[in-house]
Amino acid sequence: MAEPDDGGSEAGGSPVPGMGRRRVLGTLFLIVFLDLLGFGILIPVIPLYAKAFGANEFVGSLLIATYSLFQFVGAPVLGRLSDERGRRPVLLLSLSGSVIAWTLFGVAGELGPAVGAANGLVVLFFARGLAGAMGGNIATANAYIADVTPPEDRARGLGILGAAFGLGFVFGPAIAGLVSSPFALEFLRDLLPAVVPVSEFTTPSFTAALLTAANLVLAFLVLPEPRQRASGVATVEGSRLRMLRDALLSPDIGSLVLSFFLASFAFSAFESQFIFLTNDRLGYGTAENAVLLTYIGVLIAVVQGGLVGPLTDRFGEYRLALVGAAVQALTLALVPFSLSWPFVPALGPVESGAVALALVSTPLAFGNALTNVSLNALVSLNAGGDEQGGAFGLTQSAASLARTVGPAGAGLLYVAVAFWSPFVVAGALFVPILVLLGRVTREEVRRTAE
Repeated sequence: MAEPDDGGSEAGGSPVPGMGRRRVLGTLFLIVFLDLLGFGILIPVIPLYAKAFGANEFVGSLLIATYSLFQFVGAPVLGRLSDERGRRPVLLLSLSGSVIAWTLFGVAGELGPAVGAANGLVVLFFARGLAGAMGGNIATANAYIADVTPPEDRARGLGILGAAFGLGFVFGPAIAGLVSSPFALEFLRDLLPAVVPVSEFTTPSFTAALLTAANLVLAFLVLPEPRQRASGVATVEGSRLRMLRDALLSPDIGSLVLSFFLASFAFSAFESQFIFLTNDRLGYGTAENAVLLTYIGVLIAVVQGGLVGPLTDRFGEYRLALVGAAVQALTLALVPFSLSWPFVPALGPVESGAVALALVSTPLAFGNALTNVSLNALVSLNAGGDEQGGAFGLTQSAASLARTVGPAGAGLLYVAVAFWSPFVVAGALFVPILVLLGRVTREEVRRTAE
């Protein structure tokens, strides 16, 4: 029996056959969440997995960046394909590709020699690129939201996808820590046949593949095709480089978009080298790093979901962006040196270096949450009322490019200069952000807000 209509289309009909808009958005939220959960599981795995095949920190950083590169390329392709063939087929295609990619991750060590590669690192790069190309389905998911929501509710629908992204990044590393723990590995070695490789790298990979396969079945069974496709939503992705260039030259939002790029570049540099740092200096593996990453992710989610709103009401986006940038400038530079602070005690089994790292990561996560939300809001405030979708697209494109070049540059610094250099440079990048934000006067922000 069809649900009562809840304003599914401007014509008064349901946005999809037999389903109301709330149910459609809830289904899409679950699908995107499970998709990002699979991605999040691999976050604490990839750097050390690459090192297990003999890669240094720079090559491992290139492996991290490969996903964002192929995602940037794949998003407009999948977006245009969804315009031509439909949203549902493209989402199913992308989920199928992700299942293959995460499975290849798990068998990289065995498959590498079989295909003539020197080791499994070649397989990891191929799988990472495939996963990134399939991860470009965010353009299709955004287009699906546009299909089933009227323009006045579109920002709320896109916010639902943003929440799914955040939760995937929080719970993904936690699951990786669970399935790569010594207890889990011992249990799985006794349970699974010997032909299945079980290690701290393969079990998270297979877990991501299984979750994505379940997501594929869910999408196949319950996700329908919208009645009509909104025009010009996915195809605009193809001109992102031109849009970014034009935005940077714009006197209204050029400084803000450049600030968002630099902030994303700096934090992606921190994320990509964080696991190398803890592995080299503390001897941490996948499970321990998963705990730290989960802690940081929870802090960011709490600040974004519960604190940014009240703080914005009291202080405004402009001040919060400045505070967030200043906090990150200091804390990012302190991260590598905090591991050897003699004045921080150990807490039970947790050594002093990990305690100090958690202490520094707390204000760092707070500053990151403030900066991301405030810069997004400032870009939106300085865009016209009919340009909000384009404004959000600009920040997403800037972040995607930053996540491509940031890890690669940081890995080069880690190898060629010193272990502390990418973190210090990342902190220093927030100094020009503070200068750029100074060009956005309070009067301009107040005027555009009114």
